[in-house]
Amino acid sequence: MNDTTVFNSEVVLNEHTKETLREICDDLEERGYNAIKQIVGYLISGDPGYISSYKECRSKIQKLDRNSLIELMLKEYIK
Repeated sequence: MNDTTVFNSEVVLNEHTKETLREICDDLEERGYNAIKQIVGYLISGDPGYISSYKECRSKIQKLDRNSLIELMLKEYIK
């Protein structure tokens, strides 16, 4: 096995972002929150206070770049 494997870093980053968003949505909905409204509030305002701290959701979303997140969501929506 001397083959070189090439990874597309954008694809890896996008998959990580999607998985993180899924986790956040699942955790917020588990708690009874409207995950979509909380995430939209955060994306529009930039205020992390829109995201509950339940199961580290606020911390998780702050690790993602907001502009990249919006760009990824728009690309996925247009597909």
